Amino acid sequence: MRDIVFTRASGWIPNVIREDGELRLMLGAGADANHEPRTFTFSIGETHLVVIREDLARHLLLWSAVLPLCDEAGTRGPLDEAAAVALLDPILLPEPADVDAFFRRIPWDKGRLIAHGADIDLLERGQVCAAMRAATETSDGKRAQKYHADRRRAERGVVLGPLDAAILKYTGQYLHGATVPRRTPDAVDPTLLPEVMRVIATAEQACAGMRIGRDPRRGKRATDKRDWDRMTTAVDAAVRRAHPELVDDALRTVSFLMCSEAADRSRSAPMDDEEEPADGLARAGGGARRTALSFTDDKGAEKKWRPGGSRTATAEFWEFVGDRSASDNEVFTIEDEEKGEGIQLHFYADSIARITTVRKGRGGADPEYRVEYSLVDGMGGYRKLVSAFVRGGCAALEQHGPWMPDAAEFERARRQRDAR
Repeated sequence: MRDIVFTRASGWIPNVIREDGELRLMLGAGADANHEPRTFTFSIGETHLVVIREDLARHLLLWSAVLPLCDEAGTRGPLDEAAAVALLDPILLPEPADVDAFFRRIPWDKGRLIAHGADIDLLERGQVCAAMRAATETSDGKRAQKYHADRRRAERGVVLGPLDAAILKYTGQYLHGATVPRRTPDAVDPTLLPEVMRVIATAEQACAGMRIGRDPRRGKRATDKRDWDRMTTAVDAAVRRAHPELVDDALRTVSFLMCSEAADRSRSAPMDDEEEPADGLARAGGGARRTALSFTDDKGAEKKWRPGGSRTATAEFWEFVGDRSASDNEVFTIEDEEKGEGIQLHFYADSIARITTVRKGRGGADPEYRVEYSLVDGMGGYRKLVSAFVRGGCAALEQHGPWMPDAAEFERARRQRDAR
């Protein structure tokens, strides 16, 4: 039989219960292996209940000292009740100076106290009882998050100025640097917002006209790392020139924002739109393709593209790659059977082969092929080569060489490139 004897407005602050006639402190902390919250209890006395009921500060101090024991219990271990009971008298009953001295000898959860309004400067000086004079039953989790974020930066030697902090708040990365950045002007002090917007405008001008394309080699929604790095470099350089006083954290969050937005635009655009350059070069010189193409991968999958459909051959091919590409599936082929030519893309080696039928097989003889190899400069290089082949076949690839007919010569060139 379990009855609640005392509880506070915040459901997370430990409750006092009576279980089978015994007073116990009950708190939720941590989670089990199934990510369900764990509940712990341990015995207390009537004198402890009086202090817990009347003194919020001591109640919170006890909670902060018990939490490390809950962490030690992990996902399935029991609470060390003897260690928990041993905390009661030294925290709830002595004079403040003795409590302060006790806290200098034990582990405790500082963030929990900060979330409930503790004075941070006094906590840092070890005056825990004085720090809790401003404590509240309600919790402000973001206050504790801000404290921990500032501590992590301080450990790296980073000190934020007012503009640095405002920029991080604008992008939503003040508390968590790994958070995907977004634009949150309401989070910024209105007096600093115009200055923040000048920094953002500098970044936008630096990457105007740049884009981050998709990289189907790594999946349907993956983006081109080289494009991302180019945009980051351009934005960082421009913002650093215009605002040399900014710390690196603020600089990084601005370029991260620009790149994330560009990547999102690319992911949300239809593949056909992404493949078609604004200047119309994708169709220059070749007109509309009149012959069918066959796409295959290294696992035997095949997809046909025929003229007259609603989507371009390049869009269909890269979608096929995005669906099928994997660490053990990195060779893709486009073949024009009617013309007897094709290209084979080797993603694992940043290379390509163009294959032309020299003589068709007759009378049981095997056909004769000419195979030529070339190195490829990342995803952008693959896009140019695929578009050129779709427009004009193997002949259109000539300008994108050099092409090496000797496999050994090509392998030497590839090793030299990789060594550089």
